Amino acid sequence: MGFKMGIVGLPNVGKSTLFNALTRTAAAQAANFPFCTIEPNVGDVAVPDTRLDALAAIAQSKQIIPTRMTFVDIAGLVKGASKGEGLGNQFLANIREVDAIAHVLRCFEDGDVTHVEGRVDPVADAETIETELMLADLESIEKRLQNIVRKVRGGDKEAVQQERLMLAAKSALEDGKPARVVEVDAEDAKAWKMLQLLTTKPVLYVCNVSEAEAADGNDHSARVAAMAAEQGNAHVIISAQIEEEISQLEAEEAEMFLSEMGLDEAGLDRLIRAGYELLHLETYFTVGPKEARAWTIAQGTSAPKAAGVIHGDFEKGFIRAETIAYDDYVALGGEQPAKEAGKMRAEGKGYVVQDGDVMHFLFNT
Repeated sequence: MGFKMGIVGLPNVGKSTLFNALTRTAAAQAANFPFCTIEPNVGDVAVPDTRLDALAAIAQSKQIIPTRMTFVDIAGLVKGASKGEGLGNQFLANIREVDAIAHVLRCFEDGDVTHVEGRVDPVADAETIETELMLADLESIEKRLQNIVRKVRGGDKEAVQQERLMLAAKSALEDGKPARVVEVDAEDAKAWKMLQLLTTKPVLYVCNVSEAEAADGNDHSARVAAMAAEQGNAHVIISAQIEEEISQLEAEEAEMFLSEMGLDEAGLDRLIRAGYELLHLETYFTVGPKEARAWTIAQGTSAPKAAGVIHGDFEKGFIRAETIAYDDYVALGGEQPAKEAGKMRAEGKGYVVQDGDVMHFLFNT
């Protein structure tokens, strides 16, 4: 599984510049990293992972297939979006479909680029969008509570559970807090997710700074970092301008450009990694002469469930997983040497897959 991240932001914060850079970067990637535009505002981007290249080189794989990440450029947010202002209804509908929100915040000063509110205040911008999402959630909850009154009175267990969860969310929202602050028990997790509340989505704040501040950020991004930490959300510092320039360069030129700017890696790589951490995702690999491939799973996924990401039959008929840790595979020089060194393990149904595992699944058809 990949995951879908919605890019949101007020006008003139660099949101579209960043999205365009991401899609151009993807389009410029080699054949091993295909890109497709699903819709004009949706980009399917390969997740960069140097481990995959290392594994492919050892196994002499003919094809390299990375895992995927989908970016959705969500347009139309203005104050009043929760009431349908601007493209508010479409904006809110698009957010319901994503796994996480990448909130681009203007953290740069530029007199030539006007701000919709006439000032540069990324924390206030974040509060504007959060408020609109909370208002939309409140309105949604109030309508749904009215719709299930009869079922609740009739003792319908599902309706009673929904009412309890919605009232907990309503209480948090009325207190000025997003629904994600509500602590949900394991038995309620599925029902909670089914509510599709906008403010349960994890948030990654993308601090868009000037070129000169891309390496260390500035006072604006420092304020965003403090806000993110307080909320339990994540943040990343990016210069959308730099990302756009990089997207038009060849790989070697891009590397030199980044080095000159004092950057170790492209902002896209940091954004994806931050998104993975935010959603508690990890990667395992399947490697052979035909192809080396990366697969995304949630942390804590069992071996059969991980096999099911490849094909449902793999999960249904799961027997065992021949597993080699990435470090062992690379250090020993491949599958056979790792096997001879006793580093290949036969893992059963109860095994929890670890990030970087190189796996081969055995199953009954």
